[in-house]
Amino acid sequence: MPVAIIMGSSSDYETIKAAEIYFRKFKIKYKTQVISAHRTPKKMYQFANTAHEKYSLIIAAAGGSAHLPGMVASLTCLPVIGVPIQTKTLNGLDSLLSIVQMPNGIPVATVAIGAAENAARLALKILSISHKKLQSVFEKDLRLNTKLIKKMNSKIK
Repeated sequence: MPVAIIMGSSSDYETIKAAEIYFRKFKIKYKTQVISAHRTPKKMYQFANTAHEKYSLIIAAAGGSAHLPGMVASLTCLPVIGVPIQTKTLNGLDSLLSIVQMPNGIPVATVAIGAAENAARLALKILSISHKKLQSVFEKDLRLNTKLIKKMNSKIK
């Protein structure tokens, strides 16, 4: 099943597209859409309650008050990875704190501010636990990262 990538506003797309690029690189299926916890709460509720029928995991990006990841996590049994969006007001610290400070019983995995690619990597790592094919994809990604670091180090010498 594909990964759902959701965001609170279309302005969040500039950040979240890094997750799409990562998924395309490794041929991971995904669907991206805007679902606002504040402007479309009924849509968010419907999405979260039926997500397990269509998706394997959810990446949820939000800025400002950043309620989307937590609200969705409170309504679904799927893992939710929150991506805090950098904001003008507090450079994304507001988003980060809103996502990471979930009450006991409503976990949301959270990556660094603006780290959509890391959210995609974490999604792949989680999914690879039960999908052998994805394990080899994740191992390929690890090898590519190792080569990148070696290449960087060779330029330093």
